[in-house]
Amino acid sequence: MKESFFFFLSFIAIKCFSQTDTIKQVKIGEQIWMSENLNVDRFRNGDLIIQAITDDDWKRADVNRRPAWCYYNNDSANGPVYGKLYNWYAVIDPRGLAPVGWRIPDDKDWETLVNFLGGVKKAGKKMKSTFGWLNNGNGTNSSGFNGMPGGSRFSDEPSFDPMGERGSWWKTGEFMGATGNCLYLWYSTSAVTNIFYYSAPGFSVRCVKK
Repeated sequence: MKESFFFFLSFIAIKCFSQTDTIKQVKIGEQIWMSENLNVDRFRNGDLIIQAITDDDWKRADVNRRPAWCYYNNDSANGPVYGKLYNWYAVIDPRGLAPVGWRIPDDKDWETLVNFLGGVKKAGKKMKSTFGWLNNGNGTNSSGFNGMPGGSRFSDEPSFDPMGERGSWWKTGEFMGATGNCLYLWYSTSAVTNIFYYSAPGFSVRCVKK
């Protein structure tokens, strides 16, 4: 009976922490991408990632270099739509934020995607979702990437972007040891923007198959 109980717990752990059979994905060119933002609250090894709700929580995680996540506008109803926003320390943590068989894309991965979709001036329209963007700035989603305007979180006021303004996704790699790299989609343009940021912001995460 005791052995059966531990077997049951092991089965639950494997099911919870692999989750590869429930991931929505799309093939774009020669790459396979998730077609929705990451929405996990544990690392690949099962360790919990802290949820930072208040501005003080978010700032404290940054000062202490601790991984953290939050919901867009701190509203759990946004989780199924936009996924979670993660800080830089969650992205680079060696315990692994991406599920088994996936990785967080680096600059080259994003560049390959954008070039396949026509370059930085045209790719955004094909990557953006067909709903949710401000002022009818929706995309065609012809790529299947389904980029939602999941916004960003910052340490200063206001903490979150206006709903529908932009989507933001981390890239792996650092710049001068202190800055993370981010890809933006905006409601007002079909272009793709790349920006360097210090570690404090919270962005979405989209993974690519290894």
